[in-house]
Amino acid sequence: MIDRLLVAFFRAHRLSDFNRAIAEICRFYLLKRPQVEWFEYLDWGRTAGRTYEDGKIHLVHPENWKKGRKYNSEKQWVNIVYHEMGHYVFWADAERKADTFANRMERNLNRNGNGAAHARLRAARRAA
Repeated sequence: MIDRLLVAFFRAHRLSDFNRAIAEICRFYLLKRPQVEWFEYLDWGRTAGRTYEDGKIHLVHPENWKKGRKYNSEKQWVNIVYHEMGHYVFWADAERKADTFANRMERNLNRNGNGAAHARLRAARRAA
């Protein structure tokens, strides 16, 4: 569904298609929607997207992507959107993710006696 919405946006430039695709990705990863800004070109035409640590994403608009590029296919543009969303997923809400990671590590280590149960299991498997 997400892919179809991005392709529809690439072809018809209806912002609602793009917004729904991004909303679906954010809903899946439980993230707030990033702020996306559109540009004619980025970095003198060398890049098509850029994600910043504050959650902003800069993308080359499909209308401009199609003009004057050697590699200007629909598939490549969709891939750029996925790539930048990948950066956003890993960078966005870093504090919450770090807290969740720390809590899970602590909980699992305490549950297993600081890893002692895992070491005993490995030793038992080697002996068998």
